[in-house]
Amino acid sequence: MPVSLNKLWLLTTQLIPQVLRSLLKRQAARMRCLAARVNYKTLIVICALFTLITVLLWNRCSTEGALRFLPRAALVAPSPRIGDASISSQQQHPPQPPEPPPVVGGNRNEEIDCLINDETTVKGRREGNEVYLPFSWVEKYFEVYGKVVQYDGYDRFEFQHSYSKVYAQREPYHPNGVFMSFEGYNVEVRDRVKCISGVEGVPLSTQWGPQGYFYAIQIAQYGLSHYSKNLTERPPHVEVYDTAEERGGPAPWTVPKGCSLSRVYDKSRSTSVRQFSAAESSEGVSLPLGNSKDFILSLDIKFVSNGSVSVVLETTEKGAPFTIHYVTSTQLIAFRERDVTYGVGPRGAWSTLTRDLLTDLRKGVGLSNTKAVKATKIMPRRVVRLVLRGRGFLDNVTVSTTAHMAAFFAASDWLLRNQDERGGWPIMVTRKLGEGFRPLEPGWYSAMAQGQAMSTLVRAYLLTKNQAYLGAALKAVGPFKVPSAQHGVKAVFMNRYDWYEEYPTTPSSFVLNGFIYSLLGLYDLAETGGEALGREAAQLFARGMESLKAMLPLYDTGSGSIYDLRHFVLGSAPNLARWDYHTTHINQLQLLASIDGAPVFRDAVRRWKNYLKGIRAKHN
Repeated sequence: MPVSLNKLWLLTTQLIPQVLRSLLKRQAARMRCLAARVNYKTLIVICALFTLITVLLWNRCSTEGALRFLPRAALVAPSPRIGDASISSQQQHPPQPPEPPPVVGGNRNEEIDCLINDETTVKGRREGNEVYLPFSWVEKYFEVYGKVVQYDGYDRFEFQHSYSKVYAQREPYHPNGVFMSFEGYNVEVRDRVKCISGVEGVPLSTQWGPQGYFYAIQIAQYGLSHYSKNLTERPPHVEVYDTAEERGGPAPWTVPKGCSLSRVYDKSRSTSVRQFSAAESSEGVSLPLGNSKDFILSLDIKFVSNGSVSVVLETTEKGAPFTIHYVTSTQLIAFRERDVTYGVGPRGAWSTLTRDLLTDLRKGVGLSNTKAVKATKIMPRRVVRLVLRGRGFLDNVTVSTTAHMAAFFAASDWLLRNQDERGGWPIMVTRKLGEGFRPLEPGWYSAMAQGQAMSTLVRAYLLTKNQAYLGAALKAVGPFKVPSAQHGVKAVFMNRYDWYEEYPTTPSSFVLNGFIYSLLGLYDLAETGGEALGREAAQLFARGMESLKAMLPLYDTGSGSIYDLRHFVLGSAPNLARWDYHTTHINQLQLLASIDGAPVFRDAVRRWKNYLKGIRAKHN
C-alpha cells in the first residue's frame, strides 16, 4: 500500500529534528578537537567559509522552490481551420496577459527630463504621476504671468493668463464726461516721453526718434487723461505761499545785498504783485517753502530781462540737494551733476508757469540720447525753497497735490495753436509700420490724432464756451474726407467699407484701435455741434460704425484680437494684439455699446473678456 501523505509528513517531522540533533553533536565534538589543534585566526577563517557556503546553499534552495510553484503555462489550442464556425472570436484571439500596474512610485520631488516637442529638454519635477515644469519655462512658452506674493505672512502664487485689466464702464458715454478709461493713464511718466516742454507745456515724444518731436496723439491723451482725473479724483490740496497781498502779513522772503524785492500795483491785473531784481551771479531772492507732501509748483510770472526761477529739492539721494532751473530760453532740457534745466521761453508777458517737480526731476536725472528715458529711483522728499534771478514780476506762488486742468488746457491750447490750414496736425517724423508698407514721410496725418484732438477740443469748448475750440474741432473733419493716397486718412475696405486710418499707409493697414478712437472724436463733435454744425461729423461717424460692425469679426482670433489687417492685405502672418491693446479694444467696444446697442459689440466684449482668462472659442 502506498504511504499516505499525512503519515509521510508526520514521519518526516519526527525524524528531521533527531537527525539534526545528532549531526550538531557530532559537529560540536569535531569542532572542539579542531579548535584544540588550530589557532584562533584559523578558526575565524573556517567559520567565515562555513557561513558563505551556508548562504549560497540557502539561496539555491529558495530559487528551486520558487520555480516549482510557478503557474503552469496555459495549453495552446491547435490552430483552427479556416471557416470553422464553431471557433469563437475569443479562441481566435486569445486574451493577452494583463498590463502591469502604472508605476506610482518615484521619489518625492525627484528630477525628471521633459522632452518638449521632440526638440528641447527641460528639467522638471515628478511627484508620483504628476510632472511639474518650471514656471520660468511655462511663462515664456505660453506667454502667461505669475508671481509669489505674501498675505498675512504666508506665500501664495498668483497666476494670470494675461497682464492687462478691463475697466468697468461707469455710465453711458457723453462728450463732457470721462474719456473712456483715461483717468488711469499717466502719459508724462512714459519712458518714450522725453519731458514736458517748458515752452509748450505738453509732452515731447521719442517713440520714433530720440531727438524728440510733438506728437498730437500723445498730447491729446495727456489732456484727456488730466481732464478725466479731474472728474474722478478729489479736489487737490493747495498751499498758498505768496500773493503779494498785505493780509496775513508779509511772506518771509530772503533778499541778499544787491538784490531787491517790493510790492507794486499792476493795472493789467488789478492787483498787487511782487517786483524783483537779482543779478544772475547772485544768490537770488528766495522764498522758503518747506513742503514735503505736494510737488506741483504754480506761479504767475513776467520777466523784463533774462532770468530764471529755481526750485531747490531735498531728495532720497544722499548729499547735496537737487535744483531745477526754469530759465528764459528755448533750451529743451539739460542735466549736469545735481542741476536740471528747462527752457520756458522769454515769458515777457504775464503767464502761469505750472510744473510737476517730481516729473521734471526724474526726466532730468534720467535724460539720455536714446528713445527711452533711463529709470531712476531718485524721488523728491521736500520742496525746500524758490529762488528768483533776473528782473521781473511775480504773483500767486502755490504748491499743490495736482493741477489737472492746467495740464488739460496746455494740451487744448497747443492743439489750437498748431492746427494747419487743412485742419490737421501733421506728424513730423518718419513712421515705418512694417515690411510691405511704404514708410510714412514727415507731415502725415493720423485719423487717431484727428479724433482724439476733436475729443479734447470739444471738452475745452464745453467748459469755456470759447468758439475757437469748437471751430478747430469742426475744421479737423477735413482729412477724413480725403483718401490716404492724397494726404488724407480715408481708406476703403473691399471697395465698400470706409475706414479712417491711424497710419495712412500704402497699402492700407486698417488698425483697429486708432479707427475706434477716430469714431469717438467724430461722435463727440456730432453731439456737441448739433444738427447744424455737427451734420458732417455725424455722417462720417455713421459710415464708420457701419464698417466696424461688418469688419469686427475679422479681428477675432478665437483666443485674442488682432491689431491690424496686414495678414489680409499683405498675405503675411497676423499681427496679434498685445494684451494691453486687447483690453483697449474691449474698453473701446464697451464704450461704443453704450452709444449703439448693436449685438455685435456686446458679443465681442463678452468673448474677448473670456480670452483674457484663457477661455478660447470652441474648436471643431
